Amino acid sequence: MTLRKPSAVLPIAALVAAAAVLTACAPQDSKSDAAPGASGAAGSAAGCAPGALATRTAGTLTVGTDKPAYDPWFTEDKPENGKGFESAVAYAVADKLGYPKEKVSWVVAPFNKATSPGAKDFDFDINQVSVSDERKQAVDFSSGYYDVRQTVIALKNSKAAGARSIADLKGAKLGAQVGTTSLDTITDTIKPSTQPAVFDSNDLAKAALKNGQIEALVVDLPTAFYITGAEVPEAQVVGQFEVSSRAEQFGLVLDKGSKLTGCVSQAVDALRADGTLAKLEKQWLSDAVSAPVLK
Repeated sequence: MTLRKPSAVLPIAALVAAAAVLTACAPQDSKSDAAPGASGAAGSAAGCAPGALATRTAGTLTVGTDKPAYDPWFTEDKPENGKGFESAVAYAVADKLGYPKEKVSWVVAPFNKATSPGAKDFDFDINQVSVSDERKQAVDFSSGYYDVRQTVIALKNSKAAGARSIADLKGAKLGAQVGTTSLDTITDTIKPSTQPAVFDSNDLAKAALKNGQIEALVVDLPTAFYITGAEVPEAQVVGQFEVSSRAEQFGLVLDKGSKLTGCVSQAVDALRADGTLAKLEKQWLSDAVSAPVLK
């Protein structure tokens, strides 16, 4: 995961138009196999009867996400409006499960709490949470609904803005949100000479970047272009990191051992297969953005 939006300063369409060509954020291939990202038991056809799942509230699907809910994943900090990539994905999954929009309820679920052990107050959570073996020890994941790359943004007047390789970033003061794969990228891939700054929220991280407390911030690629285009124009996208043999994916989070995991994964797989995920990605996220690869 990375981070999201406080208030929409520019419409996402403007950012998409401003972006140049790159395949890293291209629409999802409907033929790609997302199943390896899933965890938990597979759902049976009988157990996934539309609109009749064993949800927390009978007849209602409860979806969690953090607050604020950031662009371009959500818009106007209103997950319930169906706008933004993750809001649209949540409603598409709900519809596949047999729950129309009026049968979907949203609750606030802070990122760290959503991915920690313990009972949840949602049926599934959508919050740019990257699937990892470590997190699978505490929660279940659906199949992946988005393939992501991590990206560095830096103040234009900082030394980090001129970085052309990972080595060029080692001496920079870097930051990321706590508990995210963005932070893991700093510690495991960049391995800076100084400890990174860790923030409880992306708002705090962006404020630190804007105020010069850190030189660079690590976030996912779509968020990077939103931040630099709409929120911190004095910053720029420096570059993105190479994808490993197994691409990082965002997955829906469910309670460990949830009876819904298999059904939710089936819904995500169906949306990938019929091209819905690709269409929503193209609609809400930059499908052509330019960011050099840092090696």
